[in-house]
Amino acid sequence: MPKFKKKRCCRYLDSDKIFKPLGITFSELEIIEIFIDEFEAIRLCDYEKLNQIEAAERMNISRATIQRLLESGRHKIIKAFLNDKAIKINNKC
Repeated sequence: MPKFKKKRCCRYLDSDKIFKPLGITFSELEIIEIFIDEFEAIRLCDYEKLNQIEAAERMNISRATIQRLLESGRHKIIKAFLNDKAIKINNKC
C-alpha cells in the first residue's frame, strides 16, 4: 500500500513547460518528465543558492527528500541533454 505523500510547497507554473533540442522535430523526440517538486528543489538549491536544509524548510519536507528530488531531477536533465530528448516540467505535484 503506498505511503501518504506529504503536501509540498512548490512554485506554481501557469502551464506545463517543454524544452527541446534544436533541429529535431517534436514528433521524433522522446519526452523526459520532470515533476514540479523536482524542479522546485533544483531551483531553490541551484538557482537561489539555498542549502538543502533551507530548501527543505521552504518546501515543508525533509532534507533527505530534497536530496532525493535533486538527484532525480538533475539526472533527468543530464539524460535529456546527452541523449537529445525533450524536457517537460509537469505542473502537478
